[in-house]
Amino acid sequence: MTFKVLGPLIAALAWLPAMIPAGALAADGAARYIDQAPTGAGTAPPFSEAVIVGDTVYVAGHIGLDPKTQRAALSTDGEAHAVMDAVKTTLESAGLHLDDLVSVTVYCTDLELYDAFNAVYRTYFHGHYPARAFIGVNRLVRGAHFEIAGVANRPHGK
Repeated sequence: MTFKVLGPLIAALAWLPAMIPAGALAADGAARYIDQAPTGAGTAPPFSEAVIVGDTVYVAGHIGLDPKTQRAALSTDGEAHAVMDAVKTTLESAGLHLDDLVSVTVYCTDLELYDAFNAVYRTYFHGHYPARAFIGVNRLVRGAHFEIAGVANRPHGK
């Protein structure tokens, strides 16, 4: 009786492994995590800075904080540099570079800062830029004007 119910279900799901891209899992079948160091309060936030699954690196949202105050940098230019440096540092800890990004989402609390952000953003890439969305939002944590999340591709051999 059990086979009559489970048999067709198992057969129907037989296509599932073909839907998972080759190399989607680490060699041992598990994702690898790049965790954050504890903050000044002594605890790490409840998320990873990046998760590596096969050849794909998912970069969590980063904001540009002043290391002394743990608040957004005082100038727009300084904050744009700080947020790009934060993403760069996370990618480097995964053995990658900003040029390995394939997709970026920028959240911004003031769309009038679009051109100022782009002036800084351009200086971090060599050649092609990743696909990007620039999205206006009402607020970001710690008074930030910018938050960046992204997806990078790990070139073979890295």
